[in-house]
Amino acid sequence: MDHARHAPNDTRFPVATGELPKCRSIYVYVLFRTEGCMVKTQSPEPTAPQERSRQANLTAGRTSPLTPAQAFDALYAFCAPALVRQTYLLTGRRELARESVERAFQLAWQRWPEVAQDRDPAGWVRAVAYDCALSPWHRFRPRYRSPEPPPADPADRELLHTLLELPAAYRRTLVLYDGVGLDLPETAAETESSTPAAANRLTHAREAVAARLPELADPAELHRRLLELASTEHLRAARPTVVRTGCERRNVFWTRAAIAFTVTIIGATTLTLRTAPRRYEAPVAPAQAVQGVPPPAAAGPLSRKEQALKAKLHRETTGPERVFPEPR
Repeated sequence: MDHARHAPNDTRFPVATGELPKCRSIYVYVLFRTEGCMVKTQSPEPTAPQERSRQANLTAGRTSPLTPAQAFDALYAFCAPALVRQTYLLTGRRELARESVERAFQLAWQRWPEVAQDRDPAGWVRAVAYDCALSPWHRFRPRYRSPEPPPADPADRELLHTLLELPAAYRRTLVLYDGVGLDLPETAAETESSTPAAANRLTHAREAVAARLPELADPAELHRRLLELASTEHLRAARPTVVRTGCERRNVFWTRAAIAFTVTIIGATTLTLRTAPRRYEAPVAPAQAVQGVPPPAAAGPLSRKEQALKAKLHRETTGPERVFPEPR
């Protein structure tokens, strides 16, 4: 592997969270090996007392810490644009790339105390964005069933088509190593594989690209072309405030949905307890016709034998005397 290309030229800047003595600084790594640039958060013009207080803090060698929202906005403003371009290389869909990055930052805002103290917050968000972008469930969404318009340049269109023909794991490894500029152990860790497996995926991905585009057999040229392909598309990310408010609305919606579902379950359980029978009642068997019983004979005239028996019974008075009504 050409590790000389991955010299440590990353630019990082510290973002302090609200608790100075407890929380470590957040180091945001530049994605796609962007040249160093400082990220500034917009703030209103300070008043005279605030300016004097700031000057006093600077003279005392202390800086005012950023709030969690300001730290998140700084991380988003620094990482989101490049991360959208990377995700576009993975999916070939502009809207899906923006949606995946916004979803990743929404999850980061939900778990901001954990992300803020992470060793690499940008890597945390990048891994989540890649997972969202490569999710196989997108194929069942109607909006992503039809292909998007390809790039206008034929060379870019051919390179993107070649990337999308690679398996998802190979494509992700190629983008991380030859696009973002991670070394092999970091690429293996982010793709949840061993270092030999990541090297094998990278080798096969480069061979597949070189077979279709021989001019990209050189890793340095492939790196340059990936940067050009990602930069030609005018992909913009939403504002960080929109992402934070969308995350908070989503949290409120799911909280209310969970409360409504819990109330429904409690109501259904209470209704069942009040209407359920208290004792066991055996079920009544369904009626069935009795087979093998002869039908009753119809009444007819008495035979001679039956008439003699009847006369004999009338003559003999062995039983109790008959009761007759008394005459009035």
